[in-house]
Amino acid sequence: MNKYLQAKGRLRTGEMNKTETAFAALLERRKRAGEIVDYWFEAVTFKIAENQCRYTPDFLVLLNDMSLVVFEVKGSFTCYADDAKVKCKVFSSKYPLQLYIVAPRRKKDGGGWQYLSYSDEETPISLNN
Repeated sequence: MNKYLQAKGRLRTGEMNKTETAFAALLERRKRAGEIVDYWFEAVTFKIAENQCRYTPDFLVLLNDMSLVVFEVKGSFTCYADDAKVKCKVFSSKYPLQLYIVAPRRKKDGGGWQYLSYSDEETPISLNN
């Protein structure tokens, strides 16, 4: 694998990086606690514009009310690149699914996860560990 691609956190399709693995563990705990029904990693791809512009969110989550929400996992908000921001904003304006961008909170700040939503809605699941 190209070392430069790996440095950006890009793995082969279907492989999770460490941050995504940690978020999947959180989702698994929420599933076992009955807070969510199920979740899937990179399960769907959305067409967001012409000319082959696509967006594949990290996680699709089925809530207990049978609604779907989308989570995009980042190592931190500082590495949330402009092209990813554009795709997330276009996705949010085009599709009726709630999108949350999540990143781990530093341990010295209490740990857990912090999130960003373009509609300023609270996350439907607890992001505390």
